[in-house]
Amino acid sequence: MGTDRAGRTAVITGGGRGFGKGFGEALAAEGAHVVLVDIDGGVAEEAAAEIRAKGQLATGLGGDITDEARMAEVMAQAAALQGGPNAGIDILINNAGLHSDEYGQPITKMGLAKTRRLFEVNVIGTIACTLAAWPHMKGRVGASMVNISSSAAHMGGSAYGDTKLAVAGLTITFGRELAPDGIRVNAISPGLMLTETIKAELPAETMQRVKAMQWLEEDGRPEHIVDAMLFLTSDKARFITGEVLRVTGGMAAGV
Repeated sequence: MGTDRAGRTAVITGGGRGFGKGFGEALAAEGAHVVLVDIDGGVAEEAAAEIRAKGQLATGLGGDITDEARMAEVMAQAAALQGGPNAGIDILINNAGLHSDEYGQPITKMGLAKTRRLFEVNVIGTIACTLAAWPHMKGRVGASMVNISSSAAHMGGSAYGDTKLAVAGLTITFGRELAPDGIRVNAISPGLMLTETIKAELPAETMQRVKAMQWLEEDGRPEHIVDAMLFLTSDKARFITGEVLRVTGGMAAGV
């Protein structure tokens, strides 16, 4: 087990699978007590149990990130894990969101109800979790939040991308608002990452078309996003806040 994060508490939303599970595994391997929050509490606890089986610290909790009261409970419970003067939260990863092919359709096809749900989860959910964690992160040395945006935020043309553009904007807003409390806020915009979900959902021709937009030949992999998270939440990034790091192989490059 690493010790870089020893004594730290990290909360990861959408932590039961995908990027979120990978974030939890990486932070736990460095010594953090990770709290995996997922709308499916059973999946969150299964992922946490896998981490504990390695002799590392993990807790799985169920909760909808749009439920303000539940997120307040989750953050308070996470903050109490260390106990005593160490009580609090050091890292928050706002990873949970809607991103399947179902929510990648045109607004005219999805309709208002589904579009509203997309914005409620991806945008309001990020705000709800940030506000719930904030009181437990104030004044903690090295406190850091990382939001998950998307390359779609920088390329335009989809409601999903619009929600992730809002997440990028919130990163700047919260970066400014929470700086006086010693909390850094940054975001990661992943490009095409060949997760199991993407492989299962995205047609081969779509993957080929998107990959052709990359400047780098290498396939995007989940560990690229995990490495970016580890950097942004580390002391090496102590003078970085309000930034969006594009991890896209050059696909979404821009100024």
